[in-house]
Amino acid sequence: MTTSQRRRSRITGTLAAVAMAAALTPLVPAEADGGLGPAPGADRADSVRAEVRGGRVRNVLLFVGDGMGDSEITLARNYQHGAGGRLTLDRLPLTGSLTTHSVVKGDPGHPEYVTDSAAGATAWAIGAKTYNGAIGVDAHGTPRPTLLELAKRRGFRTGSVTTSELQDATPAAISAHVLDRSCMGPETMRQCAPNARENGGPGSIAEQQVALRADVMMGGGAKYFDQRIAAGRFAGRTVRQQAVDTGFQVVERADQLPTLRGDQPVLGLFAAEGLDSVWTGPQARAGGTPPTRCAENTGRDARQPRLAQMTRAAIDLLDRRSRGHDRGFFLQVEGAQIDWGAHDGLPCEQIGETVQFDEAVAVGMEFARRHGDTLVIVTADHAQSTQIIPNGVPSPGMTATLVTNEGGHMTVNYATAMPGEAQEHTGAQVRVAGYGPQAANIVGLNDNTDLFHILTRAMGVH
Repeated sequence: MTTSQRRRSRITGTLAAVAMAAALTPLVPAEADGGLGPAPGADRADSVRAEVRGGRVRNVLLFVGDGMGDSEITLARNYQHGAGGRLTLDRLPLTGSLTTHSVVKGDPGHPEYVTDSAAGATAWAIGAKTYNGAIGVDAHGTPRPTLLELAKRRGFRTGSVTTSELQDATPAAISAHVLDRSCMGPETMRQCAPNARENGGPGSIAEQQVALRADVMMGGGAKYFDQRIAAGRFAGRTVRQQAVDTGFQVVERADQLPTLRGDQPVLGLFAAEGLDSVWTGPQARAGGTPPTRCAENTGRDARQPRLAQMTRAAIDLLDRRSRGHDRGFFLQVEGAQIDWGAHDGLPCEQIGETVQFDEAVAVGMEFARRHGDTLVIVTADHAQSTQIIPNGVPSPGMTATLVTNEGGHMTVNYATAMPGEAQEHTGAQVRVAGYGPQAANIVGLNDNTDLFHILTRAMGVH
């Protein structure tokens, strides 16, 4: 697993510092659960009825927690807010579930029961099942218009924000069309020869993203934008230079976000690869770990913005750029490293990433409550391997025990791979939650491809 390999090299050197920091971290009391609506057990019929709204949708905020299945949500909720607490994403009033399977390449009638992020994100991006590894193409490798492309064609302002590389699976799926997710930059096109610029194709994911000209793109992946283009008008120049030459504002530090101009598209490149995780803690191991607190990642690059900062800046820019127009904006926000932490058996990392993803959802909900024509959707591309198991029970997998904010001990188990290997995704259905006009369409059990149709219908771009 590529993400796991590039992250694992950073783990060993931090664990000693983590142990010391965790020991010194004060126990933070769980937050009170205000504003949750009806009390537990109360009659919710009237409050749910009030949330079932039709009407025109001007803005869409699609929040994606990569690898954020129900077990991953529960893990973060228990640690941060307590077993009886609630995350912001728990407070969206309408909920349903999405099935997530992918299909065999060239045979859309033959299911693969466990999807990867590329096929999972492409399913809602284009409204069709595809094979694992595919970006913006169907099971036969044929490009189809994405949500972002359709929104842009109809006059919506568009954006993508992520804590991973901008060329990673989930942001790539709405903004590019290549045969394999590995084709991130012009020098990494081995698996995508028909897509290469020198072969008459549209180029790598990075090249296509610049050519698409979404209004806002923020995340990591600078190393791929610094690769040189092989053919065409910009041959010999880097993808970053192409972006600058075609009018992008390129920013690299969090303190530049308040200075963004509204008259140019924005490319935020805050790391060579993915952004640094916000928390650290023990890695799960055979036989378990002593009860430990999570700690802030003191080695995190201070120039990198948090996901909530990028989300707020993107919403502000898109809102400004859409004022005076009939159409509003479409923004996808991804919390990518929930998945990465689970792959590496790092529960504190995945909890921290879920918490900062939840902070971004809170930013989106704040905007939506002030703008009644905004639809908010929160979901995941697939579930992950995390399980919460009884304390002290022997496990054939790898475990870590955490001391939660309410003082309890919580044991986290990973058992989908051998020690030293990346933990695998699971095929479980995932939550989808909604707020705003048209949100009722997500209620019940849907497939991830249905989300494409729900959103294109809501925006009037189908």
